[in-house]
Amino acid sequence: MAEGSWKSCRDGPWPTVRIDGDLERAGAEWLHSDGNGAYAMSTAALMHTRRQHGLLVAALEPPLGQTVILSHAETTVEVGQRAYKLSTHQFPGVAPTPGYRWLKTFSQDPIPRWTYRFAKGVFERTLCIVHGKNAVVLSYVWKGQSVARLTLRPLLPLRPTEELSQEHGAVAQTVTLRSGQVEVQPNPSLPLVAFGHSGVFMGSPDWWRRFEYLADQGPYEDFQEDLWSPGVFEIELTPQVPTFLVVAVGALPVDSPQSLVERARARLLAHDPGPERPAAVRVLSLAAEHFVLDECPRPCIKAGYPALGVYARDWAFSVPGLLLARGQTARAARSLASLAGLLHDGLLPLTLPVEGKPRPRPSPDATLWLVDSVGALVEAGGPDDATVPDVLYPALVRVFLRLCGKRRAWAWLSEDGLLVTGAPNVALTWMDAQLSEEPYTPRRGLAVELQALWVRAASVVARLARQAGDVSLAERAASAADAARMAFRERFWCAETDYAFDCIGEVPRGPDAWQDDTLRPNVLIALAVEPSLFDAWQAKAILDRVRQDLLTPRGVRTLSPADPRYVGHFSGSRADRESAYHQGTVWPYLIACYCRAVMRAWGDSEQVRLELGALVEGAFEASPALGHVAQLADGDPPFSPRGCPTSAASVAGLLSALVLELGR
Repeated sequence: MAEGSWKSCRDGPWPTVRIDGDLERAGAEWLHSDGNGAYAMSTAALMHTRRQHGLLVAALEPPLGQTVILSHAETTVEVGQRAYKLSTHQFPGVAPTPGYRWLKTFSQDPIPRWTYRFAKGVFERTLCIVHGKNAVVLSYVWKGQSVARLTLRPLLPLRPTEELSQEHGAVAQTVTLRSGQVEVQPNPSLPLVAFGHSGVFMGSPDWWRRFEYLADQGPYEDFQEDLWSPGVFEIELTPQVPTFLVVAVGALPVDSPQSLVERARARLLAHDPGPERPAAVRVLSLAAEHFVLDECPRPCIKAGYPALGVYARDWAFSVPGLLLARGQTARAARSLASLAGLLHDGLLPLTLPVEGKPRPRPSPDATLWLVDSVGALVEAGGPDDATVPDVLYPALVRVFLRLCGKRRAWAWLSEDGLLVTGAPNVALTWMDAQLSEEPYTPRRGLAVELQALWVRAASVVARLARQAGDVSLAERAASAADAARMAFRERFWCAETDYAFDCIGEVPRGPDAWQDDTLRPNVLIALAVEPSLFDAWQAKAILDRVRQDLLTPRGVRTLSPADPRYVGHFSGSRADRESAYHQGTVWPYLIACYCRAVMRAWGDSEQVRLELGALVEGAFEASPALGHVAQLADGDPPFSPRGCPTSAASVAGLLSALVLELGR
């Protein structure tokens, strides 16, 4: 989406795009979700460009089991003798179908709304995901001078988000009709799909073939899909009177469509912090709510839409920005307690475990980010209940005792008290992109940011142990933090680069000793997490190098452009993209680390605040998804947004910078 092509509506921070029949402007992506993992997402033209797009993507095993149930509701409006086909699709070798030409505006105020003009009238369509349910309400209003007729044909892929459906002969064609309801179950392995309507349904099962998803070209070998339809709904449109199509997995919601929509609107409006807050804070606060899934059996944070799942690292890192920055300490405590419940042998798994599948490998850095976020929760005042002393503190004790115990797989302490991570052919830091047996960015031994997180973790445990009256554990944790801090200051500074080493070997001297002076942002993370590891002059030297080599208007690069391994653009095949993830790509979430480090190093001045505020606000101006921040961006100008179009970590990092660091 071109920079500056959307703006907030007058009554709030709600995005609106003036389309006026322009397909490029209609390519802006939008997201609408519930608190359960279900969502709707597409472009303003409703021309899906990703296989994960759809009008109802259900979470069949909340928050997992994302399944595209309803891809499209093919829409035709007949006025007089003329039919207006409003759908826009890409098929092979031809221009997109022209439904977008009638589209005047797309708004999300607060639910998605499309406004079309034709036949001297206005046609409005809205979409509303039912909160906590795998259901969607589609609303239609004709504002013309005469009665019109609406034809809707649902197109159903009925497949997981990462797969594609192809025409086959195993579809169950049975349709169950009730008054105002239609039920189909074309795939016996999935729940039935129910439709609630106020018109006439005519069964005409058929396949619609060869839809193309343009954003999937490159990352995927296949990008064409066939969609099945059970038939057509025909509904009379009385001017100014809304009509609805409700689509649900299983039973339809018992409440009326009008009440479902009004409740959804009220819930979304309540997340707006209000006109007294800066516009960027309001936009990011609304974006934050999409990722907080607390209607699930196990509350969690989703890493991004549409393609990212539940990753422990993103979850742990994002809690302060998504929840504490919005003053929601009780929700933050519940989320962290849910995350702590995933600890196994003192370490978090990389992703959410799935029953019947191998347990994900441990993630030492996700575990340490959990402790960091618990520390932030305590520093914010904590909740009014016993979650911290009764649930989170015991979990953190298990983490501490596991890491400082005897040497074991995945993570252990060196003789001088630093944290070592290692496993054959596995990257154990956030730079873990990997398709083959070897990670693209191998960082083994002692990673600089993990040392800061370890010192921070030991300090948090020491504080909580003192509050709990456990003097012995408090002293042990404080001693561990001191030992690691001393060893870090002795071993990590590189005088030749005026920067810290990115990684060093476990052995400090001898033939097995080694050091990696690659200029990466991990030193910035360490400075932000635990500034006591550096002298004041070192902190300023680090920030000078970051500004010179790594900082961009969209975030912080993962590698200096002067490095021969640098890749400035994130594109191409999946292998090409994976190899480029941490070899120059820009990550917006690192702006939070930069702002925190600058505020501590250079002081709290009005000039510093203005410069940092402008940096944060500029980081999401060119997002491909309305009101959101992309996962990453190219390292070279114009720093185009890449990766997942919406990212919990990116939103959390920018919101944390604005509110927790800059006090906006």
